[in-house]
Amino acid sequence: MAKRGGFPGMGMPGNMNNLMKQAQKMQRQMEESQKELEEKAFTASAGGGVVEVTISGKREVTKVKIDPDAVDPDDVEMLEDLIVAATNEALRKVEQESTSMMSKLTGGMGMGGGLPF
Repeated sequence: MAKRGGFPGMGMPGNMNNLMKQAQKMQRQMEESQKELEEKAFTASAGGGVVEVTISGKREVTKVKIDPDAVDPDDVEMLEDLIVAATNEALRKVEQESTSMMSKLTGGMGMGGGLPF
């Protein structure tokens, strides 16, 4: 009885086997890079440094530092805006680092585009 589907010889052709190995290697590198990113801290400040926010690579706020001079009971809204600005800047830093790491791994081809299959 004739075999249906598959490849002749029941094995993967050399090119497909190499492609699978490369994909597995890239996956391991991506996992290592993600772990490395998660262990980093990203700090940004606002208001000339009166508010400073630190965020982990997991995108969690780990520290907020506020200069006592920034605390004005008559202008709480300004302090809130400074905290938001510093937090958003720290998040942008995390995103930039993540994008840079992924670009190095994929050779700039981007995820989902430019793949040979």
